[in-house]
Amino acid sequence: MVVAATYAEAAITNCAQVLEKVIKPCLDYLTKGGSVSTVCCNAVRVLNDDTKSPMDRELACNCFKVAFAVYDGINPDNALGLPGKCSVKFPYRINSKTDCSK
Repeated sequence: MVVAATYAEAAITNCAQVLEKVIKPCLDYLTKGGSVSTVCCNAVRVLNDDTKSPMDRELACNCFKVAFAVYDGINPDNALGLPGKCSVKFPYRINSKTDCSK
């Protein structure tokens, strides 16, 4: 019963959270490349720490896909490399074509 209750509680409840807390601080890097700011990497680490359940990870993955549509100019190569630049390993690729259900 506790496992089901824990799984049902999502750390990320909507894409607005991901866009505001992760994408915006990382937008300069995502669009222009170069070095990644400490604020951006901290946001990436917090997102990774907050998305441990499959439901949270799928939602965060889909939110990155939304970011490609919301923010013009995100460079796909920069997005793909973002976790590595922050020494974080996401269980999914940041890509507009990623199947987030897997």
